[in-house]
Amino acid sequence: MKLFAAISLVIVLLTATAPAQQTPASALTRTQIKEAERLLSEKGFWTGPIDGALDAGSQSALIAFQKWHGREVTGELTSEELEAIRTSTSAHARELGYEHVEVDLDRQVLMLVNEDGSVRTLPVSTGNNKTFTDEGQESTAYTPRGRFLVYYKENGWKSGSLGRTYYANFISGGVAIHGSRSVPNEPASHGCIRVPIFAAREVSKLLRLGTIVLVYDKVSFVSAKDWVKNPKLKEAALASLGAEVDETVETPATKSNSLGRKPHPRMVRS
Repeated sequence: MKLFAAISLVIVLLTATAPAQQTPASALTRTQIKEAERLLSEKGFWTGPIDGALDAGSQSALIAFQKWHGREVTGELTSEELEAIRTSTSAHARELGYEHVEVDLDRQVLMLVNEDGSVRTLPVSTGNNKTFTDEGQESTAYTPRGRFLVYYKENGWKSGSLGRTYYANFISGGVAIHGSRSVPNEPASHGCIRVPIFAAREVSKLLRLGTIVLVYDKVSFVSAKDWVKNPKLKEAALASLGAEVDETVETPATKSNSLGRKPHPRMVRS
Protein backbone atom coordinates (compact mmCIF):
# COMPACT_ATOMS: atom_id res chain seq x y z
CA MET A 1 0.00 0.00 0.00
CA LYS A 2 2.82 2.43 0.85
CA LEU A 3 4.49 1.68 -2.52
CA PHE A 4 1.19 2.26 -4.35
CA ALA A 5 0.69 5.57 -2.53
CA ALA A 6 4.22 6.69 -3.40
CA ILE A 7 3.74 5.86 -7.09
CA SER A 8 0.41 7.74 -7.12
CA LEU A 9 2.08 10.79 -5.55
CA VAL A 10 4.83 10.78 -8.21
CA ILE A 11 2.20 10.61 -10.99
CA VAL A 12 0.30 13.54 -9.48
CA LEU A 13 3.48 15.62 -9.20
CA LEU A 14 4.54 14.86 -12.77
CA THR A 15 1.08 15.76 -14.06
CA ALA A 16 1.08 19.03 -12.15
CA THR A 17 4.48 20.10 -13.46
CA ALA A 18 4.05 18.93 -17.08
CA PRO A 19 3.73 21.77 -19.62
CA ALA A 20 0.25 22.35 -20.96
CA GLN A 21 -0.33 20.90 -24.42
CA GLN A 22 -0.83 23.57 -27.08
CA THR A 23 -3.60 23.33 -29.62
CA PRO A 24 -2.11 23.75 -33.12
CA ALA A 25 -3.78 25.84 -35.80
CA SER A 26 -5.04 22.68 -37.48
CA ALA A 27 -7.12 22.03 -34.36
CA LEU A 28 -8.31 25.62 -33.97
CA THR A 29 -11.69 26.47 -35.40
CA ARG A 30 -12.08 28.71 -38.42
CA THR A 31 -13.72 31.22 -36.10
CA GLN A 32 -10.65 31.25 -33.83
CA ILE A 33 -8.28 31.68 -36.78
CA LYS A 34 -10.44 34.51 -38.12
CA GLU A 35 -10.35 36.14 -34.68
CA ALA A 36 -6.55 35.95 -34.67
CA GLU A 37 -6.39 37.53 -38.13
CA ARG A 38 -8.77 40.32 -37.13
CA LEU A 39 -6.88 41.11 -33.93
CA LEU A 40 -3.51 41.04 -35.67
CA SER A 41 -4.80 43.49 -38.26
CA GLU A 42 -6.28 45.77 -35.59
CA LYS A 43 -2.98 45.72 -33.69
CA GLY A 44 -1.00 46.89 -36.70
CA PHE A 45 0.20 43.69 -38.38
CA TRP A 46 -0.22 43.23 -42.13
CA THR A 47 -2.49 40.24 -42.73
CA GLY A 48 -4.05 38.78 -45.81
CA PRO A 49 -7.83 38.45 -46.12
CA ILE A 50 -9.54 38.01 -42.75
CA ASP A 51 -11.26 34.80 -43.71
CA GLY A 52 -10.24 32.13 -41.21
CA ALA A 53 -7.61 30.62 -43.52
CA LEU A 54 -3.96 30.71 -42.51
CA ASP A 55 -2.50 31.95 -45.79
CA ALA A 56 0.87 33.62 -46.44
CA GLY A 57 -0.41 36.98 -45.25
CA SER A 58 -1.81 35.64 -42.00
CA GLN A 59 1.36 33.71 -41.22
CA SER A 60 3.46 36.77 -42.04
CA ALA A 61 1.38 38.85 -39.62
CA LEU A 62 1.83 36.20 -36.94
CA ILE A 63 5.62 36.16 -37.47
CA ALA A 64 5.72 39.98 -37.28
CA PHE A 65 3.69 39.79 -34.06
CA GLN A 66 6.09 37.25 -32.55
CA LYS A 67 9.10 39.34 -33.56
CA TRP A 68 7.60 42.57 -32.23
CA HIS A 69 6.82 41.11 -28.82
CA GLY A 70 10.04 39.09 -28.49
CA ARG A 71 8.27 35.74 -28.59
CA GLU A 72 9.67 32.56 -30.09
CA VAL A 73 9.27 32.98 -33.83
CA THR A 74 7.51 29.86 -35.03
CA GLY A 75 4.89 31.17 -37.45
CA GLU A 76 2.51 28.66 -35.87
CA LEU A 77 -0.86 29.73 -34.52
CA THR A 78 -1.57 27.79 -31.34
CA SER A 79 -4.06 28.31 -28.55
CA GLU A 80 -1.25 29.95 -26.55
CA GLU A 81 -0.42 32.34 -29.41
CA LEU A 82 -4.09 33.21 -29.83
CA GLU A 83 -4.33 34.12 -26.15
CA ALA A 84 -1.13 36.18 -26.42
CA ILE A 85 -2.61 38.06 -29.38
CA ARG A 86 -5.78 38.76 -27.39
CA THR A 87 -3.90 40.31 -24.48
CA SER A 88 -1.08 42.03 -26.41
CA THR A 89 -0.42 45.68 -27.14
CA SER A 90 -0.33 47.12 -30.65
CA ALA A 91 2.74 47.72 -32.76
CA HIS A 92 3.70 51.39 -32.83
CA ALA A 93 6.13 53.65 -34.66
CA ARG A 94 9.08 55.33 -33.03
CA GLU A 95 8.35 58.65 -34.74
CA LEU A 96 4.86 60.07 -35.28
CA GLY A 97 3.13 62.86 -37.16
CA TYR A 98 3.97 62.12 -40.79
CA GLU A 99 3.90 59.31 -43.33
CA HIS A 100 7.12 57.31 -43.53
CA VAL A 101 8.64 53.85 -43.20
CA GLU A 102 10.52 52.47 -40.22
CA VAL A 103 12.81 49.44 -40.20
CA ASP A 104 13.55 48.11 -36.72
CA LEU A 105 16.68 46.01 -37.17
CA ASP A 106 16.57 44.53 -33.67
CA ARG A 107 13.05 43.22 -34.11
CA GLN A 108 13.53 42.55 -37.85
CA VAL A 109 10.27 44.25 -38.84
CA LEU A 110 9.25 47.01 -41.22
CA MET A 111 6.43 49.45 -40.43
CA LEU A 112 4.52 51.56 -42.91
CA VAL A 113 3.49 54.53 -40.79
CA ASN A 114 0.50 56.74 -41.56
CA GLU A 115 0.15 60.38 -40.58
CA ASP A 116 -2.29 59.41 -37.81
CA GLY A 117 0.29 57.02 -36.30
CA SER A 118 -1.35 53.78 -37.43
CA VAL A 119 1.03 51.17 -38.81
CA ARG A 120 1.13 48.07 -40.98
CA THR A 121 3.95 45.79 -39.86
CA LEU A 122 5.76 43.16 -41.89
CA PRO A 123 8.60 40.78 -40.99
CA VAL A 124 11.86 41.43 -42.82
CA SER A 125 15.32 39.99 -43.21
CA THR A 126 18.24 42.43 -43.37
CA GLY A 127 22.04 42.30 -43.70
CA ASN A 128 23.74 39.44 -41.89
CA ASN A 129 27.03 41.37 -41.44
CA LYS A 130 29.04 38.63 -43.12
CA THR A 131 31.79 39.27 -45.64
CA PHE A 132 31.03 38.54 -49.29
CA THR A 133 32.77 39.08 -52.62
CA ASP A 134 31.06 40.45 -55.73
CA GLU A 135 32.93 40.90 -59.01
CA GLY A 136 36.23 40.76 -57.14
CA GLN A 137 35.24 43.39 -54.57
CA GLU A 138 34.99 42.37 -50.92
CA SER A 139 32.14 43.92 -48.93
CA THR A 140 30.20 43.45 -45.71
CA ALA A 141 26.52 42.51 -45.75
CA TYR A 142 25.51 45.54 -43.72
CA THR A 143 22.19 47.36 -43.65
CA PRO A 144 22.98 51.05 -43.04
CA ARG A 145 21.32 52.88 -40.14
CA GLY A 146 19.99 56.40 -40.50
CA ARG A 147 17.37 58.37 -42.42
CA PHE A 148 16.98 57.76 -46.12
CA LEU A 149 14.77 58.55 -49.09
CA VAL A 150 13.46 56.24 -51.78
CA TYR A 151 15.45 57.58 -54.72
CA TYR A 152 15.11 54.88 -57.37
CA LYS A 153 12.55 52.16 -58.12
CA GLU A 154 12.33 49.03 -60.23
CA ASN A 155 9.25 47.11 -61.37
CA GLY A 156 8.95 43.33 -61.29
CA TRP A 157 11.81 40.87 -61.04
CA LYS A 158 15.42 41.95 -61.58
CA SER A 159 18.47 39.69 -61.48
CA GLY A 160 21.99 40.56 -60.37
CA SER A 161 25.18 38.79 -59.40
CA LEU A 162 24.02 38.59 -55.76
CA GLY A 163 20.47 37.38 -56.39
CA ARG A 164 17.02 38.50 -57.51
CA THR A 165 14.84 41.37 -56.34
CA TYR A 166 11.11 41.95 -56.76
CA TYR A 167 9.82 45.54 -56.93
CA ALA A 168 12.96 47.08 -55.46
CA ASN A 169 12.88 50.51 -53.81
CA PHE A 170 16.42 51.85 -53.38
CA ILE A 171 17.28 53.94 -50.32
CA SER A 172 21.09 53.93 -50.18
CA GLY A 173 23.44 52.87 -52.98
CA GLY A 174 22.51 49.29 -53.87
CA VAL A 175 20.48 48.77 -50.68
CA ALA A 176 16.76 48.42 -51.37
CA ILE A 177 13.49 47.40 -49.79
CA HIS A 178 12.32 44.58 -52.06
CA GLY A 179 10.27 41.44 -52.22
CA SER A 180 11.94 38.06 -51.92
CA ARG A 181 10.89 34.43 -51.85
CA SER A 182 13.38 33.98 -49.01
CA VAL A 183 12.63 36.03 -45.88
CA PRO A 184 14.12 34.07 -42.97
CA ASN A 185 13.34 35.02 -39.39
CA GLU A 186 16.93 36.21 -38.92
CA PRO A 187 19.20 38.62 -40.85
CA ALA A 188 20.26 36.87 -44.06
CA SER A 189 20.59 39.42 -46.87
CA HIS A 190 23.62 41.15 -48.40
CA GLY A 191 22.31 44.41 -46.93
CA CYS A 192 18.91 44.85 -48.55
CA ILE A 193 15.66 44.81 -46.60
CA ARG A 194 13.68 41.80 -47.79
CA VAL A 195 9.89 41.79 -47.39
CA PRO A 196 7.49 38.86 -48.01
CA ILE A 197 6.77 38.53 -51.69
CA PHE A 198 2.97 38.58 -51.26
CA ALA A 199 3.16 42.21 -50.06
CA ALA A 200 6.07 43.49 -52.18
CA ARG A 201 4.07 44.99 -55.03
CA GLU A 202 1.72 46.90 -52.74
CA VAL A 203 4.65 48.04 -50.58
CA SER A 204 6.30 49.43 -53.71
CA LYS A 205 3.12 51.33 -54.63
CA LEU A 206 3.10 52.93 -51.19
CA LEU A 207 6.81 53.82 -51.30
CA ARG A 208 6.70 56.73 -53.72
CA LEU A 209 9.89 58.43 -54.81
CA GLY A 210 10.98 60.62 -51.91
CA THR A 211 9.40 58.45 -49.19
CA ILE A 212 11.27 58.84 -45.89
CA VAL A 213 12.72 55.60 -44.51
CA LEU A 214 14.15 55.41 -40.99
CA VAL A 215 16.43 52.44 -40.31
CA TYR A 216 17.54 51.95 -36.73
CA ASP A 217 18.59 49.61 -33.96
CA LYS A 218 18.58 49.99 -30.18
CA VAL A 219 21.63 52.27 -30.18
CA SER A 220 21.15 54.19 -33.42
CA PHE A 221 18.24 56.42 -34.42
CA VAL A 222 18.10 59.51 -36.64
CA SER A 223 14.94 61.63 -36.75
CA ALA A 224 13.57 63.05 -40.00
CA LYS A 225 11.31 65.67 -38.41
CA ASP A 226 13.49 68.50 -39.70
CA TRP A 227 12.85 67.21 -43.24
CA VAL A 228 9.11 67.31 -42.51
CA LYS A 229 9.24 70.82 -41.04
CA ASN A 230 11.40 72.09 -43.89
CA PRO A 231 10.62 70.17 -47.11
CA LYS A 232 13.39 72.00 -48.96
CA LEU A 233 15.94 70.09 -46.90
CA LYS A 234 14.38 66.84 -48.04
CA GLU A 235 14.23 68.03 -51.65
CA ALA A 236 17.90 68.94 -51.52
CA ALA A 237 18.77 65.51 -50.12
CA LEU A 238 16.74 63.82 -52.85
CA ALA A 239 18.23 65.99 -55.57
CA SER A 240 21.71 65.08 -54.38
CA LEU A 241 20.89 61.44 -55.08
CA GLY A 242 20.04 62.30 -58.69
CA ALA A 243 16.40 61.21 -58.27
CA GLU A 244 13.17 63.02 -59.04
CA VAL A 245 12.32 65.66 -56.43
CA ASP A 246 8.62 65.55 -57.20
CA GLU A 247 7.26 62.65 -55.11
CA THR A 248 4.04 62.42 -57.10
CA VAL A 249 5.63 61.82 -60.50
CA GLU A 250 7.17 58.46 -61.39
CA THR A 251 8.23 58.36 -65.05
CA PRO A 252 9.28 55.01 -66.55
CA ALA A 253 12.79 55.03 -67.92
CA THR A 254 13.04 54.73 -71.70
CA LYS A 255 14.43 51.21 -72.04
CA SER A 256 13.60 49.52 -68.73
CA ASN A 257 10.96 49.05 -66.08
CA SER A 258 12.89 51.31 -63.71
CA LEU A 259 11.51 54.49 -62.15
CA GLY A 260 13.49 57.62 -61.33
CA ARG A 261 16.62 59.12 -62.85
CA LYS A 262 20.18 57.95 -62.87
CA PRO A 263 22.34 56.98 -61.12
CA HIS A 264 21.31 53.36 -61.23
CA PRO A 265 22.74 51.46 -58.24
CA ARG A 266 26.01 49.81 -59.28
CA MET A 267 25.70 46.81 -56.97
CA VAL A 268 22.27 45.57 -55.97
CA ARG A 269 22.78 43.74 -52.69
CA SER A 270 19.61 41.60 -52.64
